[in-house]
Amino acid sequence: MTVLERVQQRGFKTPAEAAVVSVMVAGAEIEQAVGAVLASHGITLDQYNVLRILRGAYPEGHARYDVAQRMVHPAPDVTRMLDRLARRGLVTRARSSEDARLSVAKITKAGLALLERVDPELEALEDRITAGLSLAQQRRLARLCDALVT
Repeated sequence: MTVLERVQQRGFKTPAEAAVVSVMVAGAEIEQAVGAVLASHGITLDQYNVLRILRGAYPEGHARYDVAQRMVHPAPDVTRMLDRLARRGLVTRARSSEDARLSVAKITKAGLALLERVDPELEALEDRITAGLSLAQQRRLARLCDALVT
């Protein structure tokens, strides 16, 4: 199904409109598919994003502000999200030794184990989503998306 068929339109006014709507539709489809995989593991897309960010900073962790800055979807509620993940044993939070005003979040072994279970499923999904693209096209798509956000 094409984007035009998906949004039930005959055409777009401009190439820019076609590009923006196409990216929005593709993004929504991808988020829905990724969200379904994550839901089967009991986490949301934003929670996964936080865990992925903290895995990248393992074992040191990040302050709440640094986590918020790295989020794919800006979330005003990072503190509560970290609290929920901490209650589930997926992250820990402690005061920074350098600055007692900062709370540093760290992914736990349980959080790492959860990501290890999720990773193969997401990799398979990514392969299915990009199956129609060559490696060069995948790289070009990533560069084009970078150009949209810079």
